Amino acid sequence: MNKGCGALQGRSDSGPGRTITVLQVEGLSVEYATSSGPLRAVEGASFRLHAGETLVIVGESGCGKTTLALGILRLLPRSASVTGGSVRFFFDGRAVEVTRLADHDLREVRWRVAAVVFQSALNAFNPLLRIRDHFLETAAAHGMRYRRGVLGKARKLLEMVQLEADRVLQAYPHELSGGMRQRALLALALLLDPKVLILDEPATALDILTQRSIIALLRSLKERLGLTLLLISHDLSLAAELADRVVTMYAGRIVEVGPVDEVFYRPSHPYTLALLESVPRLRGELHELRVLPGAPPSLVAPPAGCAFAARCPIARDICFRSVPELRALSGGRMSACHFAESQLEAVAAGEREPLAGER
Repeated sequence: MNKGCGALQGRSDSGPGRTITVLQVEGLSVEYATSSGPLRAVEGASFRLHAGETLVIVGESGCGKTTLALGILRLLPRSASVTGGSVRFFFDGRAVEVTRLADHDLREVRWRVAAVVFQSALNAFNPLLRIRDHFLETAAAHGMRYRRGVLGKARKLLEMVQLEADRVLQAYPHELSGGMRQRALLALALLLDPKVLILDEPATALDILTQRSIIALLRSLKERLGLTLLLISHDLSLAAELADRVVTMYAGRIVEVGPVDEVFYRPSHPYTLALLESVPRLRGELHELRVLPGAPPSLVAPPAGCAFAARCPIARDICFRSVPELRALSGGRMSACHFAESQLEAVAAGEREPLAGER
């Protein structure tokens, strides 16, 4: 890749109601080197990200969400490596395979095509640099040497995320509140006008009012800048607020993909249903939350069959022998369950009610 990334045009998927694919992940696998052997943090992950949508990846801690996001842009720690699969961004009418890019070209993709907002804004900033220096150094690393122009754009971005620009630019990270740091990091991520924004737990560790403010801000920025969002979260309420589509992960594998309304009200995988049943109901009578028994399997020595089988209330013999493939269902959905259709029928019949019966 000899030139800048330019506009992210994507690739049209054929058929009625076609969408534009800007990111395609196929069979991505990531391992960590441990003293006990390779830990398979992500195994065969596949999904597409469409232009202008918000895709939220949900699942409990340790399921591989963050590793998947870091693997997409090759931001993994040294102990981790991509062992298989492909990651393609589509722009300027062509596809770029991230797993094969040289470091120089990868830097262009990371900021000009896709940018990341990390979970801990305090750790993402260098504590010895003022916020203004973070903008200047990021711009300089990408060939933007005109300081006045960079700072002018930084001011506009900080104002866009509802911060007092002059004050924030002169501040050190520790001088800002958690919500202010998160907004400043979001502004920094937008410096090179990326079209895809990857956010890892953007509202974690923030108070409820600040969380609501961040959610409203993300909605506004998406509409104003035409962003495509990929969010990582264990907060189902955040997914319900922002998502167009939802990806559920369990033990390193994607187990369900689909439109947010379909997944949240008619889950086709028992693990997705278990997550939803752990959410307290806001209306109606009080009820006892269901607790999922057992614990996730070891990712160093994963089971032979479905990773969820030992905890699944509908598991059968085949579940312990055969790993279910992620397969297409009706309504643009995919599920990695041998009995996905039976699960959907049970939910439709009211035998298992998602969101604790809140409709």
